[in-house]
Amino acid sequence: MNHDRIHAQKPSHHRDRWTVGTITGLTERDGHCVVTVENESGEPTELVVTLAIRDLFISRLDIGDDESPVGERVWFRKRGRS
Repeated sequence: MNHDRIHAQKPSHHRDRWTVGTITGLTERDGHCVVTVENESGEPTELVVTLAIRDLFISRLDIGDDESPVGERVWFRKRGRS
């Protein structure tokens, strides 16, 4: 399965290929994490990432261990988009 890409911090490479968004929800589906983000225009996008990637990007957000990542800013790319 191809997975989407998500970063907790501004990427240092190919910055024009990434979209800035705000996390509006996290759920699990079929053993993967589905992260819903809204871009700056308010358009929602569902990103499918592994649970390990979820744990990695959440650990890099500036939030406490017991805080939700909802409302946090991230950078993302849907699979198949360059």
